[in-house]
Amino acid sequence: MSCITETKQFKCDVCDMIFLQSQNLKRHYRTHTGEKPYKCGTCNMLFSQSQNLKRHASTHLLEKPYKCDACEKLFSDHVKLKLHYRIHTGEKPYKCDVCGKEFSYSLNLKRHYRVHTGEKPYVCKICKRPFSQSRNLKVHIRLHTGERPYKCELCSKQFNTRGNLKLHHRTHTGEKPFACELCKKKFFTISHVKSHYRTHML
Repeated sequence: MSCITETKQFKCDVCDMIFLQSQNLKRHYRTHTGEKPYKCGTCNMLFSQSQNLKRHASTHLLEKPYKCDACEKLFSDHVKLKLHYRIHTGEKPYKCDVCGKEFSYSLNLKRHYRVHTGEKPYVCKICKRPFSQSRNLKVHIRLHTGERPYKCELCSKQFNTRGNLKLHHRTHTGEKPFACELCKKKFFTISHVKSHYRTHML
């Protein structure tokens, strides 16, 4: 006589992947939501898994003998320095074979490809809206939660993205970095320039 024990399985409702432990499913689900609950106490970088945070935290303890001669930033190995240096040189060795657009890093090319394929692997677990990039999902989720983590230091008004805070800050400084090519009138945002430009076409 044999005894068969049925193993409980946990299934992802987004991609149908199966897990034997609920905590593994929970960790996997973050690949869809873009959630990064683990924060580095040194540089504030966010991570989806605790072990990734631990691995990253160790980089703060390592010796960093490689120095960028352009900005003096330090790195633990020459490979990271070489990748960083592309910021200064403008080198873009990764090229999209669809549209020819070039990128400094392979990860940026991978993200760009989704523009052509339409792939949207990051899904909001609240409304099921899909996104091509995890950071877009993260910003979207704030519409549901009401979270506004970016606060104006001048008037205490809060915003859901750093970009919106930057735009708002111009109302205090009066900065108008975008100008009409025809009449040189200046505006707070590029969208305002485009709207204004249409008045010249009438």
